[in-house]
Amino acid sequence: MSHPSAEVADATRAMLDADTASASLGIDVTAAKEGRSAARMRVTEAMVNGHGIVHGGFLFILADTAFAAACNSHGPVTVAAGAEITFVATARVGDELAATAEQRTRYGRNGIYDVTVHRLTPHGREVVAEFRGRSRTVAAPDD
Repeated sequence: MSHPSAEVADATRAMLDADTASASLGIDVTAAKEGRSAARMRVTEAMVNGHGIVHGGFLFILADTAFAAACNSHGPVTVAAGAEITFVATARVGDELAATAEQRTRYGRNGIYDVTVHRLTPHGREVVAEFRGRSRTVAAPDD
């Protein structure tokens, strides 16, 4: 993973620096603050299934990384309590994917975030997947 940009909150930066899973896939978090984030990943040959399309698990990992960056941008350690994904279109080797996460609500130690995964094309963006994550803060800032 390349180093996150200056648009990444310090708490999220520390989490991303230790995230070898996302780094090993080439996921680059380009922004994360105030409950929002953006991440990118290029589909490699190692990520496609027997149909020649990206395996859904890799789409989930990209969306989950964007989700983690957004929900940790507030500072306290926050983890996933659950998530679901809907696959809308396929992606193939060489496709550049972009995930954008946005907080919908936070209540107590819980939160709900939506992530859209797009395929970037010369003509714009095409939706590939929609992800909804539920978060749980496990440590207060002073813990």
